[in-house]
Amino acid sequence: MTPDLLEREHTLATATARFDQLRTWEALGEPALGRAEVLELLALSEVLARKAAYGRQLSIRSARAAGASWTQIGAALGTSKQAAWEAHARWIDDQADQHRDSDVAGLTGPEVAELRDQAGDADS
Repeated sequence: MTPDLLEREHTLATATARFDQLRTWEALGEPALGRAEVLELLALSEVLARKAAYGRQLSIRSARAAGASWTQIGAALGTSKQAAWEAHARWIDDQADQHRDSDVAGLTGPEVAELRDQAGDADS
């Protein structure tokens, strides 16, 4: 059981539901989880983190498109405008790297350029 396999199998909602089910069983000890279920629980926690991170970036893009400043976005994330902008810029770079390395995943050159333009700088 790997996060990559589970990520393709689950939406955020179904991964959350399965995680909650396994986590409850783990906490109660009823039914006792075997090795496969414990490893699934661990892999699902990674899937949830990945899906939440992607959703966060999508929301940041939507906020920028709606005219939100980096100061406002930083406040919504509980961080500074500079930290919010830097995290988003790293995500864009990671997406470009993924596409360059796989030619399938990640974002294409024009998509990256559009996102960088939309992101602007930390003072915008």
